[in-house]
Amino acid sequence: MEKYNPQKIERKWQKYWRKSGIFEAKNKSKKAKFYCLDMFPYPSAQGLHVGHFRGYTFSDVVSKKKMMEGFNCLHPMGWDAFGLPAENFAIKTGIHPAVSTKKAIKNIKKQLISAGFGYDWQREICTYQPDYYKWTQWMFLQLYKNITGDDEIHW
Repeated sequence: MEKYNPQKIERKWQKYWRKSGIFEAKNKSKKAKFYCLDMFPYPSAQGLHVGHFRGYTFSDVVSKKKMMEGFNCLHPMGWDAFGLPAENFAIKTGIHPAVSTKKAIKNIKKQLISAGFGYDWQREICTYQPDYYKWTQWMFLQLYKNITGDDEIHW
């Protein structure tokens, strides 16, 4: 009987999962849909802590169970990279937020993949990208206009 070697076995299956696209939701599937969204981590530190893994394990189990039940499961991951956490980390380390954020994302993504979590990496998003935050800005403008009744922004 071969001894369990996690470094060998886990890498083998993670490679298979990546190549097969098993965790990618299909756009025009006839299967019932299931959407599982985790809270996006702040990529403003060195990596994840045990609390992240606790929460992500729950959603991963639910998503994989739904897949086994025949659902077209969308389980995306993204990065909440705007705001004070990224700015504070940049100030603390003296590294520009664009640099530190990308480095942290790379490390955290590696941690999530090596933990075996089944995310749809084809749908990965990052809040610092203009095609994402333009909609956040648009939404706040709509709220402002609705509250004030004013169609113009006065700075």
